[in-house]
Amino acid sequence: MNYFRPLFPFLLGWVLLLSTETFSHLALVNGLGQLLLFSLVVCLPIWRTGRMSYVDIGWPWGLVLLGCLSYWYSDGYWLRSLGVSLLLVLVGLRMGLGALKMWRLGLLKKEFPRYKYQRLRWQRDGKTNIALALQVDAMTQGLSNASFLAMPIFIIAANTNPDFSVFELVGLAIWVLAFAMETVADLQKVRFLRKMKKTGQKNQVCDVGLWRFCRHPNYFAEWMVWNGLVIAAFPSWLALQGIEDMGVWLLLGAGLIFTSRAMYSTLVYTTGAVPSEYYSQQKRPAYKEYQKSTNRFFPGPRRPSQ
Repeated sequence: MNYFRPLFPFLLGWVLLLSTETFSHLALVNGLGQLLLFSLVVCLPIWRTGRMSYVDIGWPWGLVLLGCLSYWYSDGYWLRSLGVSLLLVLVGLRMGLGALKMWRLGLLKKEFPRYKYQRLRWQRDGKTNIALALQVDAMTQGLSNASFLAMPIFIIAANTNPDFSVFELVGLAIWVLAFAMETVADLQKVRFLRKMKKTGQKNQVCDVGLWRFCRHPNYFAEWMVWNGLVIAAFPSWLALQGIEDMGVWLLLGAGLIFTSRAMYSTLVYTTGAVPSEYYSQQKRPAYKEYQKSTNRFFPGPRRPSQ
């Protein structure tokens, strides 16, 4: 049972969507679609290679699938439904195309550090069946696309009101700024790494541009991308009151909050900042000083080194 515990919250989230009047059919189609996609693109390659890195292909393309299915099956106002689907497809394509490029370059032939770190967690938790743990972890990320990451998308796309609220406009503004921040942060790091390679400097700490204000501006921005969608979903969630059973309606609201919490936990602890820094400390001599002077996740002014 210890192996399957990570699945439970996301499985319950999917069951919640299946139990609604508004989203049951779409949740079933999306859930089965995510299951098929992850089985072919992630689980099968993991079984053959023993490497978790294929999740980096399956998860973003699962977002693209989610966005397309939401637009196709939702009955809300067409512009709102199209808009939120396009936002999600852009998020998925940005990461998905990059993952395909890494696959073509052969970079998926070795395990990524963040997934190596998972094995350390499993060892700590007494999980010795690595093959089973790999499959459960992969399907957990697939179920996230079928449950809590789908909630704000489904809720927004179901709203039939042709007028847009302030919350939706604020959420959209946050999404645009965060998406731009994530893109800029990634470009700054790529340029830094190219410069270091050109000058022959190895294992240097990237502390340029946005990376001067926090150690993981790309992860922070990705979290804010989803917060923007959650905020934009708030008026559409209110519109579901009276349509859905009160208990289900309240659970959907809690699910929106959990979406933000789940993304934060993932981007900081599971596959984000903490795993990345575990290896950066070992590889980069100056990284500990960088940690002392720069916030880990939330951007802020640099502190003087002690």
